[in-house]
Amino acid sequence: FPKYSLTDGLTEKTYRKLINNTLDGIKDIDDWYNNNFLKKNKFNKFLNTFKNLHNANKKTEIDSDDYRRLAYDEIFANLLMLMQARKIVRIQKKEGKDFSKNIESLILKNFPYELTLNQKLILKELDSDIKSKSKMFRLIQGDVGSGKTILSLILAAKVCSSKKYQVAYMAPTEILSKQQYISAKKLFKFTKIKIDLLTRSTPNKKEIIDKLRTGEIDLVVGTHSLFQKKIKFKNLGLIIIDEQHKFGVKQRISLSKKGGANCDVLLMSATPIPRTMMMSIYGDLDISRLTERPHGRKDIQTYVKPDKKISDIIPLLKKQIKFRKQIFWVCPLIEESNKLEYTAAVSKFNSIKKIFPNQVGLIHGGLSENDKDTIIKKFLNKKINILVSTTVIEVGVDVPNANTILIENSNKFGLSQLHQLRGRVGRGNDHSICILLYKDNLSNNAKKRLKILKSTNDGFKIAEEDLFLRGHGDILGFQQSGIKNFKFADPIHHKDLFELAEKEVKKVNPDNLQKYENLLKFYDRAEVITIKEN
Repeated sequence: FPKYSLTDGLTEKTYRKLINNTLDGIKDIDDWYNNNFLKKNKFNKFLNTFKNLHNANKKTEIDSDDYRRLAYDEIFANLLMLMQARKIVRIQKKEGKDFSKNIESLILKNFPYELTLNQKLILKELDSDIKSKSKMFRLIQGDVGSGKTILSLILAAKVCSSKKYQVAYMAPTEILSKQQYISAKKLFKFTKIKIDLLTRSTPNKKEIIDKLRTGEIDLVVGTHSLFQKKIKFKNLGLIIIDEQHKFGVKQRISLSKKGGANCDVLLMSATPIPRTMMMSIYGDLDISRLTERPHGRKDIQTYVKPDKKISDIIPLLKKQIKFRKQIFWVCPLIEESNKLEYTAAVSKFNSIKKIFPNQVGLIHGGLSENDKDTIIKKFLNKKINILVSTTVIEVGVDVPNANTILIENSNKFGLSQLHQLRGRVGRGNDHSICILLYKDNLSNNAKKRLKILKSTNDGFKIAEEDLFLRGHGDILGFQQSGIKNFKFADPIHHKDLFELAEKEVKKVNPDNLQKYENLLKFYDRAEVITIKEN
């Protein structure tokens, strides 16, 4: 018998009767696919699919024809929504952007590494995008430390050198905003580009806002607060958003409109998404993938240790400090919890500073931005050797001198998140170490996850494995992508359906989606149709 979720006072028998009466009362539903397509792919008609599922005489399997029909519908509806979003943002610009030929070499004079072949190819794609009369909407997806920032800053310089366009560079936190501002100042030393920083704690906000309005600032770096209503740009030509994986489809459309018709958009993410998911999340964007590691970067050696052997690790830490290297020590919680046995950052800080007096700092999400900034500056300036932290350091904190990271209760984190945390080290030219600490009684699944992380530094491979082990609804990046989770479709079991939907959506005229209106509504993907171009 089918099993339903019931409300108080309603029995299974009554509910089954209501469902059957409803289904019997529906005479027919016009299908959005033709009979040949249904037959070829072993799909039943939409109404028959529902009748079969509600009257199944055995447990419905994920690979049954009826279940696969619903999964395909959901995937196809999602791709139609992304196609419509793409149409909305791909408006014609008034003009392409011509830039100074030597601006790239002026920037690279201050960059210590030679660009990889992969980086050079992506720069050509970016050049083509901004010169085009079609609005750029591109995502650079690259592993932690793969060199996305330098590409975005070269592009920013080119846009600033083109008819005095302005650039807004948005980072997810004040810490990262300040780091990117400092990087830009160094790289733009030999140019005439005027740069400023605008965050919540900036003291001279009004002066900077006035200069943005009059065009006296070419590049402004800040958090998402750069798009408050009171902030006006004289001639915004490019928006760059770092770590954008929390932006969904509607936010991306809204973003493309804020800059106006002549403003290009570049998004960047260090959250690796498996190839099977890429089209389903970012089908409205052009995608560039950075897969080559920058020259000189060495793989991070990863070790898995039980936390009861922490005393064996202390001599290693002392040795690293002796060689003037620095250490991240990551804990999941700020304070101790009675319900959770995770190690808390505060208590860990108190115990570590007894072993390493006057050498330890503490940072977590509960601190004010000024306090966080003060601690990070101390760490960057080598005033402290060990930084005890929650996952607040997961994104973007760049300390080339830090070559060791310890992660407490590592089995409680997802693979992708562990990989992001591991990416805080290995940013200099020295060998780096990641130590994953765990408590006793690890589950088989947890053992597999830690083994995978130990075996590879490839974020894309890790994301694929994460997908298999944790499921698509739980994977970091998919869950946070802003997209609605799939109810029926599964990228592992239904990989062939994802591929079929990608092929079929290319045959659809984006100006004629009326045929699929009910499909989009049914799978909760219709909101993008209501968003008009202006």
